[in-house]
Amino acid sequence: MNQGGTKILPNLLVAAGVLVLAGLSALQSREIPPPVLQVAVGPGVAPWFVTVFLAVCGLGLLLAALRGGWAHDQDGTITEWGPLGLVGLGLFVNVALIETLGFILASTLMFPLVARGFGGRAPLRDLAIGFVLALSAFVLFDRVLGYKIGSGIVESLI
Repeated sequence: MNQGGTKILPNLLVAAGVLVLAGLSALQSREIPPPVLQVAVGPGVAPWFVTVFLAVCGLGLLLAALRGGWAHDQDGTITEWGPLGLVGLGLFVNVALIETLGFILASTLMFPLVARGFGGRAPLRDLAIGFVLALSAFVLFDRVLGYKIGSGIVESLI
């Protein structure tokens, strides 16, 4: 499968993989029981948001693949081990520290590492953004939706 010199099969496989994840997410989201009380936002909202996001991304990737792929200017490899290692390190830091520091601080420390992996060059700004995002996610899930996602130093203050 060659179109304009670009092999589209790998691109189609990635798109199909994302669409399969969207389908699996939809199947699992259907299993979440409705809230006991009549509330506007129940526990199933976030999983369905993720499902729709995955489906939109998968369809976008499928469209890009059918148009010839998205790696036109690559020299045969798209793996950059340094940035990939930083993203992996960020995820490791989060998993390693979430029990002791709590969700907010562990996620805050993860964010600049992942941002650096994607080309970020302002670690203090990234720490601040990571803190705001982690705090927002904690408030949304823990306080608004009622999901307990971990407690730690900062969580005990709010």
